[in-house]
Amino acid sequence: MLAMIAVVLLVLWLLGFFAFHVTTAFIHVLLVIAVVMVVLHFLRGRRSL
Repeated sequence: MLAMIAVVLLVLWLLGFFAFHVTTAFIHVLLVIAVVMVVLHFLRGRRSL
């Protein structure tokens, strides 16, 4: 779930950066959030139910 959110945020960032040439700070905030979520995903690992 966390990884999927991170991937969606990365795709939105890439779309906004390359397709629309948006240079606002919002795009960079999305990138930072996506990177943090990916790092947290790998640090937590898979949890057994």
